[in-house]
Amino acid sequence: MKLHILGIAGTFMGGVAALARELGHDVEGSDQAVYPPMSTQLERLGIALRQGYDPANISPDCDQVVIGNALSRGNAAVEHVLDHGLAYTSGAEWLRDKVLPGRDTIAVAGTHGKTTTTTILAWLLEAAGRHPGFLIGGVAEDFGVSARVGGDPAHAAPRRGLENSPFVVEADEYDTAFFDKRSKFVHYRPLVAVLNNLEFDHADIFPDLAAIQRQFHHFVRTVPGRGRLVVNGEDPHLAEVLAMGCWTPVLRFGIDAGQGAPLDWRARLLADDGSAFEVLKAGEVVGEVRWPLLGRHNVMNALGALAACDAVGVDVASVLPALSAFRSVKRRMELLGEAGGIGVYDDFAHHPTAIATTLEGLRAQVGAAGRIVVAMEPRSNSMRLGAHAAALAPSLALADAVVFLHRPELEWDAGAVVGALGGQAVAVPDADALLVTLQAMARAGDRVVFMSNGGFDGAPRRFLALLRDG
Repeated sequence: MKLHILGIAGTFMGGVAALARELGHDVEGSDQAVYPPMSTQLERLGIALRQGYDPANISPDCDQVVIGNALSRGNAAVEHVLDHGLAYTSGAEWLRDKVLPGRDTIAVAGTHGKTTTTTILAWLLEAAGRHPGFLIGGVAEDFGVSARVGGDPAHAAPRRGLENSPFVVEADEYDTAFFDKRSKFVHYRPLVAVLNNLEFDHADIFPDLAAIQRQFHHFVRTVPGRGRLVVNGEDPHLAEVLAMGCWTPVLRFGIDAGQGAPLDWRARLLADDGSAFEVLKAGEVVGEVRWPLLGRHNVMNALGALAACDAVGVDVASVLPALSAFRSVKRRMELLGEAGGIGVYDDFAHHPTAIATTLEGLRAQVGAAGRIVVAMEPRSNSMRLGAHAAALAPSLALADAVVFLHRPELEWDAGAVVGALGGQAVAVPDADALLVTLQAMARAGDRVVFMSNGGFDGAPRRFLALLRDG
C-alpha cells in the first residue's frame, strides 16, 4: 500500500511513517515545517519529504492519506483529499488498526514526561528481553529511532509471533484530527495505562482543566479489568479523574505522600539532583538507581515506567541496572556540546511546570554558584495564546539570565514576564538578535539552555557553532 502522510515531520506522524515503512508500505509525506531530529530520521529511512501542503505533493497513485491533527479544513491538501474522494484516516486510527491488534499495549499519558517515560519503559522492556515495539514522541538516543514494530529479535520479515508482545505508545490527549475531536489516546485501548500527571494545557482546544479530565476519564474507561492503571499518586487532578469511575486495578507511584491512598511504588532520593535514588515496592527496597538524568520529575518518570514493567511481569530488580546506561531522548536536556567552557543544551520544555522542574534539576547539579542562561521561545499553542503567561516568570526564577524570543506574531505582551524577572531578562524580536544577545551574555562555566517545542530557527546549534568559531 502507498501512503501519503500529511504532517509527516511531527513527532507522532513521523513515528507512524517509520512504522509504516517497516511494515513494508511505500511511504511519502509532506509538511509545512521540516526540521531535525524527525527530518533526519525520515531521510535516513528513505521516505520522500515534500515541503508545504500543495495538493500536487500527494502522488496520484496513493492508496490512503494519513492526516495529522495539525491540519484543518481550509488547508489546500485537506480540501484536495475531500474533493477527490481519496481514502483517508488519522494517525491514531492507523496505529490502532495496523499495529496494535494482538499486542499488549502500554500507553503513557500525562501533561509532562510522556516522551521520557515512554522511552524509559521501552528501554527497560528491551533490557528484560521483551524486544518491545514503540512509538515515542521524539528520537530515542538508545534506539536511534522514534518508532519500531518490535516483537521479533531476529528482525525477520515478514514479522511473526507478535501476539501478546508489548507495544509502548506515547498517548497524547490532544485531539485526533479535524474530523475526530476525541483525544488520540482513546484509540489505543491499552492493557496498561500510565497516568503521569495532569495540568491545564492545550488552551486552543480545551476550555479548562475539567475538559481535559473528562478525556482522561474516557481513556481510563478503555483499560480492561485484567489490566492495570499506573497512576501518579501525588497528583490531585488524577485522583479526581479516578473518582469519576475506575474499573481497573490501580498501582500508585510517588516520592511524597499520596492523595488519600498508599503508594505502591516509591523512590527515596539519594542525591538532591535526582541522579541517584532507591526504588521501593510496598515499602521494601527493590534496588538502587544511579543514572545520568536530572530532576525529581525524571525520578517520577522512572517510577511510572518501573511500575508498568512490573504490571506486565518484568522482574524490576533485574532491569534496574539498565537505567545507569539510559541516554534519554533527543531534545530532552540534550547536551549538544561545549565550547569556551559553555555547555549548550536543547530542551523541549514548553509548559511552566516542565520549565521549572527542568531548571530545578540543573540547579541542583550546578549549585548556587553555577550560572544558568535560558533562551526561551513561547511556541506551543497554549504559550502563544497566553494561557501560561502568568506562570512563566515564576517557572524561570532559577535561571540567572533569560533571553525571551518575542516574535511579532505572539498574541500577548512579554513585557510583564521580562519585567517580573527584573534585570535578569531581556526580550528580542528574532532568532538572530537572540544569538547576538547570548553571545554577549554567556561566559565560561555557563549552561545555556534553549527551550522550545519547535525548530527555534536552528538557534541551539547555530549558537554552539558561533562559540566554536570564537
